[in-house]
Amino acid sequence: MSVQTFKKVFQSDPDLLPDIEEFVVELAQKANLNENKMNNLALSVAEASSNSIIHGNGADFKKKVEVEVKYDDELFYVKFIDEGEGFKIENIPDPTAPENILKDHGRGIHIMRSFLDDIKFNFTSTGTEVTLIIKLK
Repeated sequence: MSVQTFKKVFQSDPDLLPDIEEFVVELAQKANLNENKMNNLALSVAEASSNSIIHGNGADFKKKVEVEVKYDDELFYVKFIDEGEGFKIENIPDPTAPENILKDHGRGIHIMRSFLDDIKFNFTSTGTEVTLIIKLK
């Protein structure tokens, strides 16, 4: 199978988070992602899209989040591109450290790393790109 590519742009409105998840999940179903991995992907998409809209773009309706989905026979990729200034990955505290266990935030990247086969970050002058990668088989 050749690489299938789909893109959709969303306004930075937290009310659109379910629409983003639906867009990605429908494509994952077409790619034949199994149910267990589908749940892992859906949780990771919810986290990444929320981070892009709320943290990256500050829920600024004038800013956009581009969601690009690509898949082939083996891998399923979801890239979120926001207009935020980015962050330093090394400054994200370890949510499993005793001093962070009871905090109600800061677990998203850790959760995504646990559920995905890979996650990549790219910080550009125009925004942040986060790519979620999960094996189809």
